[in-house]
Amino acid sequence: MSEVIAAPAIDTSPVVARLAGIRKRYGENLVLDNVDLTVRKGECVALVGPSGTGKTTLLRVLAGLESASGGRADVSQSTSVVFQEPRLIQALRVGKNVLLDDAGLPDAQQRARAALQDVGLDDKLESWPVSLSGGQAQRVAVARALYRSPELMLLDEPFSALDAFTRRSMQSLVLKLWAKYAFGLVIVTHDLDEALVLADRIVILARGRICHETRVDLARERDVTSPEFNALKRDLLRQFSLSVS
Repeated sequence: MSEVIAAPAIDTSPVVARLAGIRKRYGENLVLDNVDLTVRKGECVALVGPSGTGKTTLLRVLAGLESASGGRADVSQSTSVVFQEPRLIQALRVGKNVLLDDAGLPDAQQRARAALQDVGLDDKLESWPVSLSGGQAQRVAVARALYRSPELMLLDEPFSALDAFTRRSMQSLVLKLWAKYAFGLVIVTHDLDEALVLADRIVILARGRICHETRVDLARERDVTSPEFNALKRDLLRQFSLSVS
């Protein structure tokens, strides 16, 4: 994981997403309240906070899957999303799940194979989704996102259904791909350890607003047992407690 992009280079990278004053209502329920967020190419931002505080809604606004009720969202048109569930189409082989509607394009098969190779599954091109493990299925979902050559990749609790070993393996994979392609990365997670392992910046949401941001200036590869890691985690837990009190 030494390939991972160093945080200091991020400050001069192009902006791939900028939200200004974003509000989102569902009827009388204000889910997002005046949210400002900027994400640069090569930066990883983790969104954490209590359940129901608007994290997934914010991700869906970034993805263009939800329209904001107010404010402005300028997001790269080259954006891919990986959801909590792989959402593979069982009637399609793995390769066609990566391609979806692009099967007829001249270089589509080659690009799909390359994306599967990036996630270590190029031998599964002709396999059916039912034959895959949970971790393999989520790798296919990541390959499908990679196939679109994103400037911004959005991950919505993508590893929460996986066992601890597979989860750690998927975190390492994401870091490797992030280092290779330098896309902006936004991940929604409830796991502070995961946020600290992956992110350059951690954003805490509470009651639909950003209430705290922390830069993670820890060297890669991050040791979850180190005093520095745990000191930052304690500070985040304290900020989290203040946010929900």
